Amino acid sequence: TMYLFFALVGKINYKAVLLPKGLNIFKLLRALGIMDFVKELCMSRIGRYTIAYSNQPVVAGFGSVAGKKESEGPLKEYFHKIEYDTKLGCDTWEQAESMLQKEAIQIALEKAQISGELIQLAFGGDLLNQCISTGYSIRGFNIPFLGQYGACSTMVQSLILAGLMVDGGYCKNSLAVTSSHFCSAERQFRFPLEYGGQRTPTAQWTVTGSGAIVVSRYGNGPRLKHCTIGKVVDMGVTDINNMGAAMAPAACDTIKSFLIDTKTKPSDYDLILTGDLGRTGSQLLLELLQKENIDISRLHNDCGMMIYDIEKQDVHAGGSGCGCCGSVLCGYILENMCKGKLKNILVAATGALMSPTANQQGESTPGIAHLIHLEI
Repeated sequence: TMYLFFALVGKINYKAVLLPKGLNIFKLLRALGIMDFVKELCMSRIGRYTIAYSNQPVVAGFGSVAGKKESEGPLKEYFHKIEYDTKLGCDTWEQAESMLQKEAIQIALEKAQISGELIQLAFGGDLLNQCISTGYSIRGFNIPFLGQYGACSTMVQSLILAGLMVDGGYCKNSLAVTSSHFCSAERQFRFPLEYGGQRTPTAQWTVTGSGAIVVSRYGNGPRLKHCTIGKVVDMGVTDINNMGAAMAPAACDTIKSFLIDTKTKPSDYDLILTGDLGRTGSQLLLELLQKENIDISRLHNDCGMMIYDIEKQDVHAGGSGCGCCGSVLCGYILENMCKGKLKNILVAATGALMSPTANQQGESTPGIAHLIHLEI
């Protein structure tokens, strides 16, 4: 049996596997239809865009940290730590954002009941130039690190890669982490806070928060089942204050691709969650999917609409930033999965691949969305 298996996966020259009288065993298996069945079992890619995690790695630990404004929203009890000081005792907002990540990583490690030395590879990123928040947060853990940039989709992008490394046997334990900070993001992407610029109704509020996940080969937590890596979709949106409209087409494309590849329908899932489309982008996503005869209206929610009370807090269209999906996924979502309240979910984190320089040069804002399928 092992000889046949290794022949199937290419470890042994199948031409040398012969039956008595010189009959090639693969001709026999193919004639019986067994060959196609075994190949299907060994395949990890489903359809054109989706990958199945063959060994279904586990979310062994997770940590969520949020700021003061986030604690004033409806998800306060689900954040594992709340920082009421915007600078977290640091000298700068950028240093404070790095500290958010350190805290989230430490919480995730404690929940996984392992030390940092047992993490063999870390994936992470943020919104700042050169992903400095993540680079500075990881440097104290002595973990091999691959920096990521997917704008606000970075949480799921990092989780996909962390899961693939464990699933492929390259790591026993890996880490995914991201963050954002309202003040550091405003300084880099928009205007200095002192400027006091007026925000448009479609503008969103960058979340001050972080999320971290430890992915392991074994455990009892939520399992990574599938992932769909998104494509860059650009519908020509140039309004830097309407990120929801820029990202919604990408979210539509990725969700549609996943459902087609897996031959599933929205009602097969408990929740279809997007990262930070906000109120404007979420409504646009529902309309775009309905044009494709896909209705997720009863199952959809968005981290950017969940983290704040949009009617009471002055956040306009909702939350945004890497820390939006990061803190909600690593807090409310995974906590409820562990409690059995959510069992089978899709998380499609969204990102606007923009920069102030490109925007000032008249470029549009492309969008991206990466999807992970979690089940417990």
